Amino acid sequence: MARLFLGLGSNLGAREQLLKKAIDMMEEQLGPIKAQSAFYETEAWGFQSEHTFLNACVLVETSLPARDCLQQTQLIEKELGRSQKTENGLYQDRTIDIDILFYDNEIIDDVDLKVPHPLMHLRRFVMEPLVEIAADFQHPILHKTCEQILNSLT
Repeated sequence: MARLFLGLGSNLGAREQLLKKAIDMMEEQLGPIKAQSAFYETEAWGFQSEHTFLNACVLVETSLPARDCLQQTQLIEKELGRSQKTENGLYQDRTIDIDILFYDNEIIDDVDLKVPHPLMHLRRFVMEPLVEIAADFQHPILHKTCEQILNSLT
């Protein structure tokens, strides 16, 4: 079984209900949820929006390979109203966003799947909820714990 750390966000619609539904669907399709952070309200990152985000992180114990986890999270996003990841490479408002942050200690560098998530260490809205459930987990590339990464953010 692999430890799959996921980051979730929503800034459109019934945000809390969408996050809860996504978590329920992840448990059905990926495996048992072993830890879940609180929901954090945050400003949009990388684009301007009048809608604030709710963000959270979960730890799933899964028997699925990382690529299958990606496919399942994309199906969940689509079912919950996500039309596309970005428009012209730009961030935009969304009903749901699910990112693979870590898949055990694996390093994956494919065109459509990069693990650990390549921007997570720059994003307080990812690191705060992640530290809540995995403070001592060590980033396999940066060789710092999640808590150390969070503490380095300004």
